Amino acid sequence: MSAADPSAAPAAAAVADPSAAPAAAAVADPDGPDAVRLTWNTWPRSKVEASRCVVPLAATISPARVPDPSAASPPPLPYPPLRCKPPCSALLNPFARVDFAAKIWICPLCFSRNHFPPHYAAISESNVPAELFPQCSTVEYIVGGAGVPGVGGAPAPPPPVFLFVIDTCVIEEELEYVKMAMRKAVALLPEHALVGLVTFGTQVHLHELGFSDLSKIYVFRGTKEISKDQILDQLGLAGAGRPGFPKMPQQPGGPQVNGMHPPSTAGVNRFLLPVSECECALSTLLDELQPDQWPVEAGNRAIRCTGVALSVAAGLLGACMPGTGARIIALLGGPCTEGPGMIVSKDLSEPVRSHKDLDKDAAPHFQKAIKFYDGLAKQLVSQGHVLDVFASALDQVGLAEMKVAIERTGGLVVLSESFGHSVFKDSFKRIFEGGEQSLGLSFNGTIEINCSKDIKVQGIIGPCTSLEKKGAVCADTVVGQGNTAAWKMCGLDRNTSLTVFFDVSPSERSSQPGHQNPHLYIQFVTSYQHPEGQMRIRVTTICRKWVDGSTNTEELVEGFDQETAAVVLARYISLKMEMEEEFDATRWLDRSLIRLCSRFGDYRKDDPSSFSLHSNFSLFPQFMFNLRRSQFVQVFNNSPDETAYFRMLLNRESITNSVAMIQPSLISFSFDSPPSPVFLDVASIAADRILLLDAYFSVVIFHGMTIAQWRNMGYQNQPEHEQFAQLLQAPHEDAQMIIKGRFPVPRLVVCDQHGSQARFLLAKLNPSATYNSAHDVAPGSDIIFTDDVSFQVFCEHLQRLAVQS
Repeated sequence: MSAADPSAAPAAAAVADPSAAPAAAAVADPDGPDAVRLTWNTWPRSKVEASRCVVPLAATISPARVPDPSAASPPPLPYPPLRCKPPCSALLNPFARVDFAAKIWICPLCFSRNHFPPHYAAISESNVPAELFPQCSTVEYIVGGAGVPGVGGAPAPPPPVFLFVIDTCVIEEELEYVKMAMRKAVALLPEHALVGLVTFGTQVHLHELGFSDLSKIYVFRGTKEISKDQILDQLGLAGAGRPGFPKMPQQPGGPQVNGMHPPSTAGVNRFLLPVSECECALSTLLDELQPDQWPVEAGNRAIRCTGVALSVAAGLLGACMPGTGARIIALLGGPCTEGPGMIVSKDLSEPVRSHKDLDKDAAPHFQKAIKFYDGLAKQLVSQGHVLDVFASALDQVGLAEMKVAIERTGGLVVLSESFGHSVFKDSFKRIFEGGEQSLGLSFNGTIEINCSKDIKVQGIIGPCTSLEKKGAVCADTVVGQGNTAAWKMCGLDRNTSLTVFFDVSPSERSSQPGHQNPHLYIQFVTSYQHPEGQMRIRVTTICRKWVDGSTNTEELVEGFDQETAAVVLARYISLKMEMEEEFDATRWLDRSLIRLCSRFGDYRKDDPSSFSLHSNFSLFPQFMFNLRRSQFVQVFNNSPDETAYFRMLLNRESITNSVAMIQPSLISFSFDSPPSPVFLDVASIAADRILLLDAYFSVVIFHGMTIAQWRNMGYQNQPEHEQFAQLLQAPHEDAQMIIKGRFPVPRLVVCDQHGSQARFLLAKLNPSATYNSAHDVAPGSDIIFTDDVSFQVFCEHLQRLAVQS
C-alpha cells in the first residue's frame, strides 16, 4: 500500500502551538499550599463507619516541597515556634483560639490553655504573628536564628558531603561513561562540598585524597563482613565519633554545628576534602582508574564485594561526620558475588533469583543479604546518612535486597541498562544541579504527627524509619512504620511523599451529644537540614470536618479524592504483597472496589443498567482496572530488582506522579485537532495520528502507520510541508518538557505502528480490540494479542456484582 501525500490533509488545519498541549499547560497545584492530600476530606465519627468507607483514612504529605510562588506563604520565620504544654506539644497554628486581652491561646487539638511568652507582649487583633494568619496553615521556622552564617554568632552551616562508591567490575567502555559522569558531577558541586572516593571490585579501595604526594589507598578484603570498629582501626580512626575522641577545634560561641556533632578533623582532612582542594587529585584518580584487574575464570561472574564497600563507606562517614547530612552515592554495574550482601554465586550456572525462586524459598542468599542490609540501614539511620544507588546493568544488581537500606534512609534510586544510557547520565547530573532543576536535597529530617484526641496514627509507608517514640497518638493496628509518633528521614527532597494511615478511635466523652467537636485537626511537624545548610522546622496544620457516615453519605462522597485513594491503595497492596505470603492482590482489589461501589453507588437493587457513580468516584474503577494490570501487581516478566525499583518510586513520589505510574496519560497529535487527551485504549491508535504516552518510567512517542511512511519519505524536509514538520516536532517538545521536570529521568522511546518497540505503548492500552474481535477494528487502528478482559467487560461485571450487595 502506498502512502498518501500529506498535502491531502485539510488545508485549513494547523498544528496548534505545543504550549497549548495539556502536558505543558499551566495548571493549579493539585496538592494545594500545604502539599497534603487526603483520601477522605470529611471523616466518619465511628470506627464502624470508617471501615464501611473501604478506602483507608490516609493522608499523603510532601514535607519538603517548595511552596508555589503564587501562594501567600510567608518567608521562613526567624524565631522559635510556640508549643502547647506536654503531653500534647502541638505547635501554635491558625486554628488556635486566641484571647488577646489575657495573652492566652487555646490549642485546637487538646483544648489546653497556654500563655504567650513575654516577647509576644505586643500581640493584638491588629498585630498577629505570621503563624496565626488564616492563610498560613504551613509555615517554616529557622532554628538558631536567621543571621548571616558565620556572622553575629550564627554558626556556619555544615557543608554537604558526598562519598562516591564506584564499581570497577565493568568493561572499559562502561567505566569511561562513569568517569565522564563523575567529572561533570564534581564540576557542578559547590567548592565547599566535601567529597570522598571508594572503588571496589574483588577488593575495596578507600582513597586518601588528603595525601597529595602520591596515590594512597587503604585496601579491604571483600570475602567477609567487617565491623565498623575493624574499619576504623585499619583507618587509624579508632574511637572516632564516640565520646572522648578528639574533636575539631570549635569557634567561640559555636560548640556544635546546628546542633549536630562536629566532624572529626583527622578523618575529614584525610578522606573527605572540599572540592576546591581535591578537584585536581580526584581528576587524576579518575584518569588512572582501571577496570578490576582480578582475573575472571571462564564460566564465572566477576568477583564483586558490594556489601563490604558500602560497609566501609558507612563506617568512614560514621567516624568523620556523625549526625551531619551526608550521602553515599553507589554506582553499581552488576550483582554482589562475594562477602556480605551476596545475591548470587560466582558460578554462571546459578541464575540470579527470580520472583518464582522467592515464592518457593529457593533463593539461598536472599534472607542473609536482607539481614545484612537491614543492619546497614540501622547504622546509617543512627548516623543520619543517606544511601543512593545508581544501578546500571543488564543483569540484576540486588536492589530487592538493598531496598530496606535505600528506603529507610530516604535515598534516591535509579535503574538503567548502561552507564551510557540517558536515564543514568541525566539522572546522575540532576542530583548536583542547582536553580530550577535542583531536587532540593535536604538532610537529617524528622517528622512528628499531632492529632485531635479521637484520631490515632497506624503508621507511614514511604522513605522513613520509625524513631520508636510511643505515645497516645499510636494506634493498635500497624501499617508500615508504626507504633511511633515520630519518624526519621535521613534524606528528603522537594518531591518526597509520605503516606500516613489513620484510625478513628472516639472516646466515650466525645461520642456524647453536646461534646462533639465538628472539626478534626492534624499537624505535621518536620525538622530538617535545608539545602542552604540551615536547620528548619516546617509546621503544617490541616482542618477537616467530622460527619455522621450512617446518615450523611452525601458529605462523605463530596470529600472523596479518587486520585489519592488510588495511590494509597497501590502503596498499601504493594506493602501487603511484600509482607504477606500468598496475598492475592487482584482479588483483594476486586472485592474492595465492589464494596465501595455498592456502598456509594446509585442503583436499583439487582438492576445493573441503573448503576451510576458520583463524579468524585467516576474515575476510580478505571484506576483500579489499570492498577490490576500494572507492574505493581503483575510481577510476571519483571525481575525482583525491577519490582523493588517500581515500588520504591511509587512509595516516595507525589500523587500526580504516582497516578501516572498507575494510569499513564495519552495525548493525541493530528492535523484535525490541537493536541488533546485521548482514552488509554487501543482504539485511540490511528494511522494519521501521533500519540504521546507518559507512563512515568518511560515516555513513548508513537507514530501511526501513515505518519511514519510520510516521515520516511522525507516530506517534513520539504518547504511546502512545513505543517507536517511542525506536527512531527510537537510531541518531541512536549516529551522534553516532561523529561526535564522528572527524576529519575524517564526513558524516551520513539516508535512506529507495527514496529518492535510499539510494545511499550500497546502494553499500557485497554485491550478493547483483540485477536478475537479483529473484524470490528477500524481501518488504520490496531489490535492487542491478549486474553485479558477489556475495561468495558470489567465494568459490566462490576455493575452486576455491586447491585447484588
